[in-house]
Amino acid sequence: MIEITPLASGSSGNAYKVTDGHTLLLLEAGINYKDIQVGFDFHMSQVVGCLVTHEHGDHSKAVKDVIKKGAIDVYASKGTFSKLGISGHRVKPVEVKKQFTLGTWTIMPFDVQHDVSEPLGYLMANQSGEKLLFATDTYYIKYKFPRLTHIMVECNYSIDILDQNILDGRVPQVMRRRLLKSHFSLANVKEFLQANDLSQVQEIWLLHLSNNNSDAARFKREIMELTGKPVYIA
Repeated sequence: MIEITPLASGSSGNAYKVTDGHTLLLLEAGINYKDIQVGFDFHMSQVVGCLVTHEHGDHSKAVKDVIKKGAIDVYASKGTFSKLGISGHRVKPVEVKKQFTLGTWTIMPFDVQHDVSEPLGYLMANQSGEKLLFATDTYYIKYKFPRLTHIMVECNYSIDILDQNILDGRVPQVMRRRLLKSHFSLANVKEFLQANDLSQVQEIWLLHLSNNNSDAARFKREIMELTGKPVYIA
């Protein structure tokens, strides 16, 4: 049974504890390593691997400490590792659509759309037949994923909230152009969910909400109404 525990989510840092009851993983390492240790009850030796989506600090801040202090293998694209300037035997470059295994997980990296070098999302399947989608920091997902049971997806902003903030002078106009080509809006999340078969989905986690341009209660309500599934805000 998949269990998801957010340690942090948002522009200040992202990290998630995920287990299927057999293999424990860290998704992202965008907070201080000490805070990651606390989130894992200091049982870092049980962590089989860390998956990182891209090089921005709110997703990769503690990668070097995860490798050095935690002695944990880190998986990311070659482009991400190149930007981070990290190498060594615990650095495990992965490629789009080339699956690999971590304990009881079979993981398929896929390409996403963000303003960085070679960002990834991950489709993760365990031996019990559960399938977890993890996608953040992308404005679009071009793939459909059959038989998902768990979804962790960015829902960064709503265009109406963003535009009102721009009108009110709380957010600069230039931010609008970047968000439209780098982060998942509420409307695009809805389109993505509608394009996929959700019949087996047990829960949906909305990740990386903007501090200024989101409304957690509204996002949760609208996605629940759309999908009929339990929705949680990370």
